[in-house]
Amino acid sequence: MKKIILTQVLLILFLFVVSPVYAQSADVAKVQTFIQSVIQVLITLSGLVAAGFIVWGGVGYITSSGNPEALEKSKKTILYSAIGLTLVLGAFVVSNIVSQLATSAFGSGQ
Repeated sequence: MKKIILTQVLLILFLFVVSPVYAQSADVAKVQTFIQSVIQVLITLSGLVAAGFIVWGGVGYITSSGNPEALEKSKKTILYSAIGLTLVLGAFVVSNIVSQLATSAFGSGQ
C-alpha cells in the first residue's frame, strides 16, 4: 500500500515539475497527408479482409451440402462481411468529408 501511495505522490510531483513543451510550427498539410495515407491503408486492408470473408462464406454456402447448420453459418458470415464492408466504405466517405472540411478550414499548404 505504501508503494502505491509513494508512486502516486511521485507522479503528481513530476506533473508539477515538468517543463512546458512548446509546439513547433505546424504544417497541417503534412499531418493531413499522413493521416489520409494511414486511413487509406487501413481501409484497403479492411476491404480486402471483408471481401475475403464474403468469398469464404460463399464457398461455405456452396459446399454446405444441405447441412442447415453450415448453411446458416455461411449466411451469417456473408451478412456480417457485407456489414463490415459497408462500414469500411462509410468510414472512407466520412474520412474524405472530414479531410475536405479540414482543408477548407485550415487552408491547403500544398
